[in-house]
Amino acid sequence: MLQCTAVTDVPFFEALLALAGMEGGPEHPPDVLAQDDFLLCELGEHDEAAEHAAHLWTADVPDGDRDLWLLWTGVGAHRVYRFDALPLCPAVLRELATRAVTSCAYFDHHPGPHSFAVTDPLGDLITQHIHSEVRRLTAEDDNTSGTDAETDRP
Repeated sequence: MLQCTAVTDVPFFEALLALAGMEGGPEHPPDVLAQDDFLLCELGEHDEAAEHAAHLWTADVPDGDRDLWLLWTGVGAHRVYRFDALPLCPAVLRELATRAVTSCAYFDHHPGPHSFAVTDPLGDLITQHIHSEVRRLTAEDDNTSGTDAETDRP
């Protein structure tokens, strides 16, 4: 399933208050967010009845079982948001062949599929672009190295 594409600006001062008041929150909340930050809903595509959700912070506490999330509905002047420290989703995906274990990155009782079943098309495009740039730069370096080596010969 594809990731939801809803985007929201971060209510900056409210986010700072939520981060500062959170057990295990950052020591200096302004270092975590910029005043003009935007967040993308991290959930899989969902209908309008479900809240959008973006992860803000992972609590640094011994239990470590609550993360701070920005949840919102609506758009523009009709947008309603809230911050909530939510327990982690307990779901895991076990790959028997490789014995790899992937935990769901969402909160418990989230709508839709688990994070390991959601693909991020924007992230995939960015990754593809980075890989093509690396290949291009590597090819240019190989061509430049070969040219330099030939001109240095007696």
